[in-house]
Amino acid sequence: MSDFLVTGTSGFIGSRVSEILLQEGHLVIGIDNLNNSYDNRLKKWRLKQLKEFSNFIYEEIDIYDHKILDKFVSKTKRSFEAIINLAAHAGVRKSVENPRIYYETNVLGTLNLLELCKKFEIGKFVLASSSSIYGESDIIPFSEENDTDIFLSPYAASKKSAEDLCKTYNYLFGTDISILRFFTVYGPAGRPDMSIFRFIKWIIEGDPIQIYGDGQQKRDFTFVDDIAKGTINSLRRVGLETFNLGSDNPIKLLDVISIIEQETGMKANLEFKDKFESDVFATWANIKKAKEILNWVPKTSFMDGIKKVVAWHLENKEFVRQIKI
Repeated sequence: MSDFLVTGTSGFIGSRVSEILLQEGHLVIGIDNLNNSYDNRLKKWRLKQLKEFSNFIYEEIDIYDHKILDKFVSKTKRSFEAIINLAAHAGVRKSVENPRIYYETNVLGTLNLLELCKKFEIGKFVLASSSSIYGESDIIPFSEENDTDIFLSPYAASKKSAEDLCKTYNYLFGTDISILRFFTVYGPAGRPDMSIFRFIKWIIEGDPIQIYGDGQQKRDFTFVDDIAKGTINSLRRVGLETFNLGSDNPIKLLDVISIIEQETGMKANLEFKDKFESDVFATWANIKKAKEILNWVPKTSFMDGIKKVVAWHLENKEFVRQIKI
C-alpha cells in the first residue's frame, strides 16, 4: 500500500478520490483550508465521512502558504507515492468578480506543491485542470491538442497557468505529471454552485429554476465516481500527459431539467435570465487519449447518475434545505 497527499480533500472530487484510495487500503493525508468558496457545511459533511477511516489523516492547510506546507510535509516523515492536487478555487462566474484568489490558489498553490515534489523527491504529480481552458472552441469535441490560448474567464486562465507550470517542472526536474481536464462533474454531495445541485434543490423545494441563457447550451456532464477513478488511473507513470475526463455525451440544460422532473415527479418552474459573457455554449470531451493510455472509460449513464443524485438529495432533504447556493 502507498501513501498519498491529496489536496482539496473535503472538496467534491477530492473527497471521492480520497474515499476510493482509503477503501483500497492506502494511507491518505488530506489537506484543505475549508474556504468559503461555497457553503462550508457541505465540505464538513464530506470530511466527516472520510474521518471514519483509520487510514485517513487530515490537516487544515492552505496550499497558498508555502512555509506551512513545507513544514507539514517535512514533519510527516512520509515517502509519498504522489501528490494529487484537487485543491482549487473553482467556478467561472465568480472568478470574474474576484480573480486574485483564483491565482493565489490555482497558480501559486500549484507552484508550492510542485516545489514539494522537487524538494522531497515525490515522483508523481496529478493536477486537476478544467474543460474551461478550451474557451468557445469551434473544434468539437474538444481534444487535448486543441488551441487553448483564448480564455473567457480568469478561472480558465489560472488553470492554464497551472498546466504550464507543470510542463516546466517536468522539463527541469523530471517530475512525472498527469494533467486532467475535468468536464462538468456532478454527483451526490456535489458543489452547490453547479447546475445539477441547484436544479434538484430548486425543484424539490418548489423554487424557480434560474437559467442563464435559453437553456439550449450543452454540457458534458460526468459522474463524480467516473472522474475519481480516472484520477486514480492517472497515477501511473506517463512522463507528461494531458487527459480529458468527460462523458463524451453532451446534454442540453433543458433536457437535464426534464430528466430531473421525471426522476422527482415534480414540475419545474423556469425563470430565464441573461447569459453570462464568460459562459461557453457547449462542452464536449474527446476521451480517446484517456481510453488508450489510462484504460479509462466513464461507466455511469446520465440517467443512472441523476437517480443517485436525486436519491441523495431526498435522503438529506433537511440538510440540503440549509445549504446556501
